Parts: sequence; C-alpha cells; structure tokens
Amino acid sequence: MRYLWILLLCLPFSVLAQRQYATNNKEAIKFYTLANESINYQQYEKAADLLKQAIATDDEFTDAHYQLGSVYLYTHQYPEASVQYLKTIALNPNFNRAVYLNLGNVNIMLGKYAEAKEALQHYLTFNEIQPKDRTMAQKLIVDCDFSLLAVQHPVEFKPINLGTSINTNADEYLPNVTADESTIIFTRKIGNNEDFYQSKKLNGKWTNAVGLSAKINTPEFNEGAQSLTQDGQYLFFTGCNRPDGLGRCDIFLSRKNSTDWDKPFNLGAPINTPGWESQPSISADGKTLYFVSLRKGGYGGYDIWKSTITEKGWSEPENLGPNINTPYDEQSPFIHPDDQTLYFSSNGWPGLGSKDLFLSRKGKDGKWQKPENLGYPINTSGDENGLTLTANGAYAFFSSNNLKGVGGYDIYTFEMPENLRPNVVTYVKGTVKDAKSKQAIDADVQIIDLKTNQTIFQNVNALNQGQFLATLPIGKDYGLNISRPGYLFYSENFSLANQKVGKPYHIDVALQAIEVGNKSVLRNIFFDTNKSDLKPESKAELNKLISFMGLNPKVTIEISGFTDNVGDAKSNQTLSENRAKAVQQYLIANKVAAARLTFKGYGAMQPVALNTTEEGRSRNRRTEFKIVSF
Repeated sequence: MRYLWILLLCLPFSVLAQRQYATNNKEAIKFYTLANESINYQQYEKAADLLKQAIATDDEFTDAHYQLGSVYLYTHQYPEASVQYLKTIALNPNFNRAVYLNLGNVNIMLGKYAEAKEALQHYLTFNEIQPKDRTMAQKLIVDCDFSLLAVQHPVEFKPINLGTSINTNADEYLPNVTADESTIIFTRKIGNNEDFYQSKKLNGKWTNAVGLSAKINTPEFNEGAQSLTQDGQYLFFTGCNRPDGLGRCDIFLSRKNSTDWDKPFNLGAPINTPGWESQPSISADGKTLYFVSLRKGGYGGYDIWKSTITEKGWSEPENLGPNINTPYDEQSPFIHPDDQTLYFSSNGWPGLGSKDLFLSRKGKDGKWQKPENLGYPINTSGDENGLTLTANGAYAFFSSNNLKGVGGYDIYTFEMPENLRPNVVTYVKGTVKDAKSKQAIDADVQIIDLKTNQTIFQNVNALNQGQFLATLPIGKDYGLNISRPGYLFYSENFSLANQKVGKPYHIDVALQAIEVGNKSVLRNIFFDTNKSDLKPESKAELNKLISFMGLNPKVTIEISGFTDNVGDAKSNQTLSENRAKAVQQYLIANKVAAARLTFKGYGAMQPVALNTTEEGRSRNRRTEFKIVSF
C-alpha cells in the first residue's frame, strides 16, 4: 500500500500548524490541540478519543472532523474515515482540498469505486496541486475505471479453507507445496514471532501441521516469506535482524538432509545488501532466484529482481524492468515451474484497491510482457498477496483474513480459471536403489532436453533416501541419467511431446555396481532407421559415458549393439555392429583410450522384450555397454 502511505505521510495531518480554527469554543480547541500532540507521539487511539471529545463539544468543528477522518484513515478504519470526511465536506466544501483525495482513497478501500472517482475528479479541479499529488489522483482514477469494469465481469472463484489441521486462531500465510502436492510449508505468526510449519498429505487430507525444524525456526528472530523447491529439498527464506545478516532482512538457504534440515546460511552478496531483501522464489531448475529488494537502480518502492547461479556464484541481480516494476510496490513473486509465468502482487498496475495479484508471461523474445490483473473477486478492495500454484497450474494457494475462516489469516485454495493458468507441466518422480540389496541409495540425477542437449534438472547427491522429483514442461522429449560412484550409470528417455495434461511420470531405478559382466543400456543413443550415424540428440549421453570412463580409469568396456527382428539376420547383424562401432569411434575421438574399448554387434539376438509390438521392438533396438574388467 505504498501510495496509501504516501498520502498518509503527506496529507492527513497537514492542518497541524493551523491556528485559525472553525470554532471559537476553547474547550473544543483544547481537545483538538491535545489530540495533535498525541498524533505527534503516534498515540492514535488516544488522539481519536480526544477528537471525539472536541466534536462532542462542538459538532460543527470542521478541523476536528477532518483530523479524526485522517486518524481513521491512518489506522485503516475506512468506514469511520468516510463518515468524518463527508461531514467535513458538508460543513465546508472548500475546507481542505486534500479531503477529496483522501475520501477517494478511502472509498477505493471500501470498494465504492464510483464515489471514489467522483471525489478524485473533484480534487483535480483545484488549482496549485502538487505534481506528485496530481499524478496520484490520476492513478487512482485509472484504478477506479478498471475496478468498475472488473466488478461487472467477475471471474470464477470458489475458495476452500484448508481446515483446522493447517489453520488456527493465529495467522497462517505464504503457503508453498511440492510438485507432487504431498508437502506444504507455510508461515505461522504467534504473537510477534513468525516460524515455519509443515504438513503432509495422507489419503487426501492434510495432517496436523508441526514446526519445521529447530535448525531453521528460532525463538528470537522471525522466519518467513519462503520458497520451497519443487522436490521439497531446499528452502529459501527471509530472515531479519539475524547476527549473520548483511542488512535489515536477508535471504537464507537451508537444505534438507536424511533426518532434518541443515543449518541455514546467508546467500551473501550480491543478492543480499546492507538494505532489505526478501520474498524469494526459486525457479524449478534451481538456477534463477527471484526476490524483492529496495536496492538502488529500481523503479521506486519495492521492485522484483532476479539472479542466476553460475560457476562463480550468484550473478549480479537484474531488475525485471518496467513491464513488471512500477514507481510503487511489486512484491511476493512466484515463478511457476513452467519458467514462463510469473505471479506477483502490486499496487502500481491498475487494480481494485490496495495490492492486487497479477500474472506476466514471457514473450518469444524472453522478455516479460505487461501484467494481467487476476480479476474480481480474486482481487478485491483489500490487500491480496502471497499467491502460489500447484505444479500442474490447476489450483492456487493464498491467505486471507476476510473469508470468515478459523481465525486471523487462514490459508485457502481455489481452482485457477483456465485463462489465468500457466503452461502445463508435469513431474517425474523416482527412487534409486542398489540392484542387489534393494536398499535406497543417494545418487546424482540429471534430466536433459534431448532436442537442445541442455540440462534442465540436476540434483547432486540428494540426501532424501534415494528419492528425486523434478518438474518438466510438457511438449518435449527428455533424457534421464542417474549416477553414483562405484556404479554403472542408468539412462532412460521419455516423451511428453504429445501430452496435453500433466500426467506424472514415475520410475524406480536399480543401479548396478561396477562388476565384470554388469551392463547398462544407453537409452539416449539415437540413430535414424537402418542407419548407424549418431544423431545430435545422442551427445549428452555419449558425454556421460566419457565422464564415466574418466572417473573409472581402470574400467574396460564392450559396446554392444542390438536390433529388433525386422529384416534379414545378416543386415541386422551388420547394422548392430556399425552402430556399436560408431559409439566406440566417438569415444576414441574424445580421448578415451582405444585399448579400453571393444565393440560387438548382436543383431536380433538377446531381445529384452517381445518383438510382437512396436514398443517391444523399440526396446530391443538398443545400445549397451558391459564391464569387461576394472
């Protein structure tokens, strides 16, 4: 509500220095003077009582009505403020032109947009208005015009309270859920202390929320405004006035281990400064951090910035620019896992009141487009903030204190209207085990966009009982590589190219130890039909094999080629040999010693599936490597 606070600081109490009062009643003036002293000491409740006494002494004391309206405005008592401002105008329409600007603002807060616009237009008829005040009034009129239209065209909105397992008489807000919607982490404020709580979903219901971890929650500091990675393994959050902080509020990071969370650490410069940084949101690939800052170089007020992780650490933050940020406040960014849709709150773009919720989509040029208001009644004349979405984009989570919930701010969910949803994404979830012992083991997981050979997900040695989870946009083909020292790496590919809905992909992987005779299928080695030339999509997998050979310098392998049973046996044998040889030659060209490599074609022998279906034949057409010695 930055524009409201500008009004409050500049206008409501502007008559304090006045000595010519609209009354001669000394008793009323005495109460009024004492009220002004209370205002100077920020004792607003006491000031309101004194002003009421002044009015009781002389009901036509215009100064007191105006001042009481300003106290109510400052303390967010909008209906009461409206009454006093209207009384001021009734007593003297020309008493103070600021009353019309303040009344316009109050009526916006009350959702009375037509009345607000009328008051603001009247304000602009006065001469000698300060440029910044004229700009403010014009901005509020734009809000009124937008709001009048939005209320006439409401969007679908049916909020559902998450219930007493999540919500209490305290305030709960800023929810984040994992991609599989099995875990929710949120902020709970008890008294003046903010801590994180989490709940698990069992049989479709949320369990009773418990404190997250003593490693993160502290009794002396506030923890809040968090961002949970889609797999639930990393928590970026805001910590204020901590001994290891660089400024008033900084962004911290904690990683989940097998039993608890690690001690959080400050992300440091250049993300954190001696100023104020807060409200992080991490991209699905973990490479880009969006956050809010008051640093130099912004457009005014709170701006949304981003920083990208590099080999040298986090890059110098970049402002998201004028299609996102305004001279007012932009806050609570949430970058959806599609990496193309950003949700945030703002009071700078046309809206219905205080802060509204918006979305912006990336254009084909990679730049953020001008934002779209989520509409009424998702947005109201109140303060909407802190929206997050499920990975599939179908449902949103938010908090509110005006929906008659359990108490204070409660967390709600609602189905997001189709036109406000992000691009469809899904997730791949799996467990890695030792092939012999069947025990879960930790491993490095890499997912590659096969068309670009770009790594879009990498989870290095995740300490989560062998489990991994990654969100993926539909419409593409992906390669999966899983590796661990002492084991053969595992590869798989799956296509989401023809998916229209975000259907999850589940996989259980059994890693084989490096032992003579053990072999691994190279599922991301590709050839054209009846050809042995390696396709470009094979590069990432081939480089993975090169890396494996480098990490295990004593290993020698056989590269084996296989076909299905379509065609004559001799042609299949030749094709399988040539394909195996093509892989061997690529490795040799990339400095793997020829003495460590042999190749052999097996034709249609040793099928791993029936050749009676296309799926079976596809699995039989494969390239493997087998451990010969180590």
